Amino acid sequence: MSFKTIAALAVLSTALASGQAFAQGAAAECGAIQQTLQARKDLVAKANSASNSKKKMTPAEACALFGKLQANGTAGLKWITANKEWCSIPDSFAEGFKADHNKVSGIKTKICGIAAQASKMEAQAKAQAQNGGGQGGLLGGPGLTGSLKLPQGAL
Repeated sequence: MSFKTIAALAVLSTALASGQAFAQGAAAECGAIQQTLQARKDLVAKANSASNSKKKMTPAEACALFGKLQANGTAGLKWITANKEWCSIPDSFAEGFKADHNKVSGIKTKICGIAAQASKMEAQAKAQAQNGGGQGGLLGGPGLTGSLKLPQGAL
C-alpha cells in the first residue's frame, strides 16, 4: 500500500466515524422529546389525582400546575416543530399534541382567572376584617349608626 492509499483510507474511516457519530447524535436528539412527554404525563397524573382526591387543590395551586403544563406544551411544540422532518414525527401526533396544548391553555386561562378573583376576594375580606367589618349590622354591612331620640310628651 502506498502512502496515498493509507491517507485516503484514514480520511474515509474518519468520515465514516464522524457520520456514524452524527447519526447517533441525531438519534439521541430524536429521543429528547421523551423527557418532555414524561414530564407532561406526570403533570397530567398529578392533575387527575387532585381532581379525584377528597382534598381539592386551591385555585392558586391549580393555576400553578396548569402553568407548568402549558410551559411543558410550549417546549414540546417547539421541539416537534424543529424536529418533525428529521425525526419522522407523524402529522397525527403533532396535531394531537397541538390540540391538547391549546386545550390546556384555555383551561389555564380560566383557572388562573378564578384564582385571581379568589385572591382579590380574600384580600377584600381581610381588609374588611381589619377595619372592624366583623362588627357590622344584620347583613354584614356597616350597620346603623347615630342616636335615636325618643318622643317627648305623653304617650
